[in-house]
Amino acid sequence: MLDSLRVFAKSWPGKIMGGFLLVGLAGFGINNVIADLGSNTVAKVGGEDITSRQFLRAYQSQLNQVAQQIGSVPTAQDAMSLGIPSMVLQNLAQDAALDQMAGDFGLGVSQSKLSEMLREDPSFQNALGAFNPASFTQVLQMSGLTEAEYFEDKSDEARRQQLILSLFGDTQLPATASNLINRYVADQRTIEYFALNETNIDSVAEPTEGELAAYLSEHQAEFRTVETRNVQMLRLSTADLAATKTIAEDAIAAEYERTKTTLSKAERRTIQQVVLNADQVAAFEAGLAAGTPFETLVSDAGLTPTDLGTLAQADINDASLASAAFGLADGGFAVIDGVAGKRAVHVSAVEAGGVPTLDEVRDQVANSLAMSEARNELADIQDQIEELRAAFRPLTEIAQRFGLDLYEADVTSGGAELSVIPDLAAEDRTRVTQAIFKAEEGALTAALPLAGNGNLWFDLNAIEPARDQTLDEVRDKVAETVMAERVNNAIMAAQQDAVTRLDNGEAIADVAASYNLFPQLSAPFARFGSEDGTIDSAVATAAFAGDASHHGSAVSQAGEFIVFAVTDLTAAEGPLEEAANASLENEARVGIYGEFVTAVRDDARLVVNQQALQQVLQLDTGL
Repeated sequence: MLDSLRVFAKSWPGKIMGGFLLVGLAGFGINNVIADLGSNTVAKVGGEDITSRQFLRAYQSQLNQVAQQIGSVPTAQDAMSLGIPSMVLQNLAQDAALDQMAGDFGLGVSQSKLSEMLREDPSFQNALGAFNPASFTQVLQMSGLTEAEYFEDKSDEARRQQLILSLFGDTQLPATASNLINRYVADQRTIEYFALNETNIDSVAEPTEGELAAYLSEHQAEFRTVETRNVQMLRLSTADLAATKTIAEDAIAAEYERTKTTLSKAERRTIQQVVLNADQVAAFEAGLAAGTPFETLVSDAGLTPTDLGTLAQADINDASLASAAFGLADGGFAVIDGVAGKRAVHVSAVEAGGVPTLDEVRDQVANSLAMSEARNELADIQDQIEELRAAFRPLTEIAQRFGLDLYEADVTSGGAELSVIPDLAAEDRTRVTQAIFKAEEGALTAALPLAGNGNLWFDLNAIEPARDQTLDEVRDKVAETVMAERVNNAIMAAQQDAVTRLDNGEAIADVAASYNLFPQLSAPFARFGSEDGTIDSAVATAAFAGDASHHGSAVSQAGEFIVFAVTDLTAAEGPLEEAANASLENEARVGIYGEFVTAVRDDARLVVNQQALQQVLQLDTGL
């Protein structure tokens, strides 16, 4: 039936009928649609109703998808700003219009096909790939669907798929288009080129004092200082307070004895591997069978193994390597598969796991005790600091009293200088910077809560406002900038002069020689540059901007001033490779399909019951 429909759709009678069908969809039910919209109908497309239940289910599904992308469920306001209700309504309208067209063509799906689709749905399969009734029931409950609604949705989906495949399933990229795209992508060119720099131009005059002063006056904004604020900062967190603790050795030993059964260390192995060719694989496998040491086999083969280090099994991302290495005895090796072929894996040493000694975990146990003490004292220390701040005691005194570190920085609006505070979270850096630039000099500032469990206090000591700088302050920087511009302009002038000489018919070798250079010959490269990177995309684009006799100039991505002349052009022949052609055909198919369904939806006309829609959205959000 699909083949017959496809053939009919391509014929003139079929096209005429399709045209009438679209016109019919556009007018179907429109005269009385307003009167027909009930309280449970959110919208109507032609003769198809979109119910409140359908909209709400699709709306919730879309919210869940957005939540997975942004990490939180959008609020009602967020959903509106993202256009989610409108997008859901348009998608439902599109499906409804296609359902109506499929019905007009008499398309349907058999019970046996629906059963097959149910069995093949991965959402309802167990670990062995077989249909699991319990999963089916659970998924339906989570989706808020009844069995009848599920099969109705699947039936509609299958009918839409039949319609789309019959109309667009055999869409192909024309051979001419495939050939042209292949030419664009795969044509290659070869160029002679040379690069100009400051050694190839005459010396540039040093700027005078007057020129420097004039330049600074014209570009003062580029040399203006930014506002900085000098602050002293004190942070109190569990880790900061723990760092002030000194734990006695007897306490560490007692804690170790109490908790050593919960401590463990993973077995670690020192691992080497070496990639083998076919002959070496045979030699290593024979050596393995004969008990020949790995070191002997490596030496005989003239190979140098790669040391991977001493690792625990959990440290190894390569599952095959981890399994092989931790299945070997000390000194053993195995031949396993690798990305580039076979490889030999060798274990040269084994560090046993189990319960660690006190010496191995002394720092860990001491830190644990210090953190425990700090957690118990944190709230009390915070209160004491607040009392001292209220008494206008300086941060230097407070830091010294509690053994905490004091940090000082000249902070700009970007806050990069707050890196003096170790492990300060990015979000905290932003908030602290904002607080510093809102503070008034000499005023007492409140504590800033930090991510996790901690606070930060700061004193604003001085403000250095943004200002224009004098020539004496920035003379070297201005002189360097002026010289760089002059050199750059001189190279650009030389580059343009070289191109003009090429325009006049002078050979590129003679032009290059006048700059004490020899032109280089590139390997053939495509429009996007050479694989080895010697010709980047900027130069390649310029080289492809003309015909086989094209010449010109470009500034490479590395900042080199290139002059070139095309010496050879190799045209790509035939169509695109099969995979690329198939991908483009699919893109074309998607584009045509998108335009088709939009036209069908627009012609069928979407009429929205705004009152019912608002009621559904209010019920869902509780507003």
